[in-house]
Amino acid sequence: MSEPISVQVWSDIACPWCYVGKRRFEKGVESFGGDVTLEYRSFELAPDTPVDFEGSEVDFLAGHKGMPRDQVLQMLEQMTTLAAAEGLAYDFDAIRHTKTLKAHEVLHLAKARGVQLDVVEKLFSAYFAEGRHVGRDKDLAELGAQAGLDAEEVRTALAEGTYTEAVQQDIAQARAYGITGVPFFVIDGRYGVSGAQSPEVFAQALAQVANERAGTTAEEAVR
Repeated sequence: MSEPISVQVWSDIACPWCYVGKRRFEKGVESFGGDVTLEYRSFELAPDTPVDFEGSEVDFLAGHKGMPRDQVLQMLEQMTTLAAAEGLAYDFDAIRHTKTLKAHEVLHLAKARGVQLDVVEKLFSAYFAEGRHVGRDKDLAELGAQAGLDAEEVRTALAEGTYTEAVQQDIAQARAYGITGVPFFVIDGRYGVSGAQSPEVFAQALAQVANERAGTTAEEAVR
């Protein structure tokens, strides 16, 4: 039996396209039908975001990012519609903007405990649909516990900075790859797929890797 196709995705919890991309990738994997492993890697879209931003999503994008309010409102409406098409109920009025570095540390802990995909789904949902804070230790411990982690272990890991260096290594690797936006999928360590592409694009990329592997195996058998 061949090894599963490994996929690493650079992503940020505060990235609306990343949650949409997660759903589309899942549909692509289902269509592909083969064995795929997925790992989330850290990326910070807005490193200058304070842990406790006082204001709404519109305030953040209009003020903190210098975008016209009318443009922001139109963009958020379009994003809400796009997300709904993937079964995601975005609530931009409820979003609690925050720095996401600690959320990424929790995802590294979740990876070590074998529940990363459960935790990343919980954090995305908490941020975009539930209006939860994902930047404070207490809130992250509660959310992690709801997705299979031990709350006390989350608090300890965050307090001690257990995974701080791992997060920075991910960010450095993204820089080395030339990744400037997320989501960014690296398939089988060889192919990059940028953005929240359609399920068909993901399925085709996975099938291409599977076919190339099969071709290599056949050639080796001839030898």
